[in-house]
Amino acid sequence: MKVQLVLAAICCPALLACSTTSEDPVIPERGVTPGHICQTNGLNTFVGQQANSETGARALKQSGAKSLRWIPPNSVVSMDYRQDRLNIEYNEDMKITRVNCG
Repeated sequence: MKVQLVLAAICCPALLACSTTSEDPVIPERGVTPGHICQTNGLNTFVGQQANSETGARALKQSGAKSLRWIPPNSVVSMDYRQDRLNIEYNEDMKITRVNCG
C-alpha cells in the first residue's frame, strides 16, 4: 500500500506536467485561407483577354486570391462562396467574359 502511494505521488505530478491548459484550437472558417482574400479592384481589365494559364496566373496574383476557378461556357457551378477564390468565366472563343470573387 505504501509503495502505491509513493508511486502515485511521483507519477501524478509528472503526468500533469505533460498536459496543456491552452485555449481551444482555432478551427479555420470554411472557404477562408489566412492571408488570401480575393479583391476585384482592376480585374475588369482581363475581360476580353484570352483565357489561358498566363492570364489566369496574372489575374490570380492581382486579386490576392488563393485559388482560381475557370468557368467554361454553359457550365453549372456550385454557389458556395469562398473569399479566397477567383472565378474567371470565358466563352467558346476562349475570351474572358467575367471575373469575380467567390
